[in-house]
Amino acid sequence: MSQSEHSGQPGSRIEPGMTTDFRQRMSYGDYLGLDLLLSAQKPLSDAPDEPLVITIHQVQELWLKLCVHEIDGAIAAIRKDELSPAFKSLARVSRIQSQLVAAWDVLSTMTPADYLAFRPSLGESSGFQSWQYRALEFRLGAKDPRMLAVHKHHPTAHALLEKAYREPSLYDEAVLLLARRGLPVPASHVERDWTQPYGADPAVQAAWLAVYRAPETHWDLYQLGEELTDLEDAFRLWRFRHV
Repeated sequence: MSQSEHSGQPGSRIEPGMTTDFRQRMSYGDYLGLDLLLSAQKPLSDAPDEPLVITIHQVQELWLKLCVHEIDGAIAAIRKDELSPAFKSLARVSRIQSQLVAAWDVLSTMTPADYLAFRPSLGESSGFQSWQYRALEFRLGAKDPRMLAVHKHHPTAHALLEKAYREPSLYDEAVLLLARRGLPVPASHVERDWTQPYGADPAVQAAWLAVYRAPETHWDLYQLGEELTDLEDAFRLWRFRHV
């Protein structure tokens, strides 16, 4: 770093009065916990491509954490019939899924031979075991009780997944909202076993059709339908790449 950068001279990025002593103040690294974050990459081999795999998957887990947070927020907002915050959260999740898909383009710079150079070091570990991915699946309605068994060794994660498994999914909450708004949703979709897969019903389809035929009357429900459609499209694309 040049002397001018310390002195506030033209071209310097240090302006007069700018704080440079963080011994008693929170810094950027403190706020983000960078010491912990940047020390979390621990390769098990000397293969030069292993840090790429670790970084990609750790970044994806951070995005998944945010996805679950946003979906939980959207569900809470829909339950309270406050759809504007739900729209923002759902749009954000769709954008995050685009980032998740794009990450595979970076991973594609590694050849199969590169991967096989260190794969034996990883033992039985696999992205299939991501409990955050499973939590997102459950919230989006893709519930399979067999997936719970994979996480029995992690009591906290297992409890969170069990809860998500037994609660209404995001789409279930949307259907419940249609019913609360007076649209003709059958009782079978208002009170049911939420652990069971959602079953398409002509009456629910008719309720959505009523919304789409009169968007000026049901504008926020129409917007909700569009956000759910965008989310499903993004999730299908990412899930295809993920598996």
